[in-house]
Amino acid sequence: MEARTNCECCINYIYDEEYNCYGCEASLDEDEMGRFLKNSFDNCPYFRLNDEYKTVRKQI
Repeated sequence: MEARTNCECCINYIYDEEYNCYGCEASLDEDEMGRFLKNSFDNCPYFRLNDEYKTVRKQI
Protein backbone atom coordinates (compact mmCIF):
# COMPACT_ATOMS: atom_id res chain seq x y z
CA MET A 1 0.00 0.00 0.00
CA GLU A 2 1.38 3.39 -1.00
CA ALA A 3 1.65 6.14 1.55
CA ARG A 4 -0.58 9.09 0.76
CA THR A 5 0.25 12.64 1.63
CA ASN A 6 -2.36 15.05 2.90
CA CYS A 7 -1.80 18.54 1.54
CA GLU A 8 -3.81 20.04 4.41
CA CYS A 9 -1.08 18.85 6.83
CA CYS A 10 1.79 20.18 4.70
CA ILE A 11 3.77 23.30 5.56
CA ASN A 12 3.69 24.27 1.85
CA TYR A 13 -0.14 24.37 1.78
CA ILE A 14 -0.74 28.11 2.28
CA TYR A 15 -3.87 30.25 2.24
CA ASP A 16 -3.71 32.94 -0.45
CA GLU A 17 -5.81 35.93 0.61
CA GLU A 18 -5.65 37.47 -2.87
CA TYR A 19 -7.31 34.42 -4.49
CA ASN A 20 -9.28 33.44 -1.36
CA CYS A 21 -8.17 29.80 -1.48
CA TYR A 22 -5.42 27.40 -0.44
CA GLY A 23 -2.59 26.38 -2.73
CA CYS A 24 0.78 24.69 -2.78
CA GLU A 25 3.71 27.04 -2.32
CA ALA A 26 6.29 24.49 -3.54
CA SER A 27 7.75 24.88 -7.03
CA LEU A 28 5.69 22.30 -8.91
CA ASP A 29 6.33 21.54 -12.55
CA GLU A 30 3.44 21.31 -15.02
CA ASP A 31 2.77 17.59 -14.45
CA GLU A 32 2.96 17.91 -10.66
CA MET A 33 0.61 20.89 -10.71
CA GLY A 34 -1.88 18.90 -12.80
CA ARG A 35 -1.85 16.05 -10.28
CA PHE A 36 -2.16 18.55 -7.40
CA LEU A 37 -5.23 20.17 -9.00
CA LYS A 38 -6.82 16.74 -9.57
CA ASN A 39 -6.21 15.76 -5.92
CA SER A 40 -4.12 12.78 -7.04
CA PHE A 41 -0.70 13.95 -5.82
CA ASP A 42 0.46 10.87 -3.86
CA ASN A 43 3.91 10.58 -2.30
CA CYS A 44 4.69 14.26 -2.78
CA PRO A 45 8.47 14.87 -2.70
CA TYR A 46 7.85 18.37 -1.27
CA PHE A 47 5.64 17.23 1.63
CA ARG A 48 6.77 18.56 5.01
CA LEU A 49 4.56 18.01 8.03
CA ASN A 50 3.20 21.28 9.40
CA ASP A 51 3.94 20.44 13.02
CA GLU A 52 3.14 23.65 14.85
CA TYR A 53 4.21 22.11 18.17
CA LYS A 54 7.70 21.13 16.96
CA THR A 55 9.27 24.33 18.32
CA VAL A 56 7.55 23.92 21.68
CA ARG A 57 8.87 20.36 22.09
CA LYS A 58 12.41 21.57 21.45
CA GLN A 59 12.08 24.23 24.15
CA ILE A 60 11.10 21.71 26.83
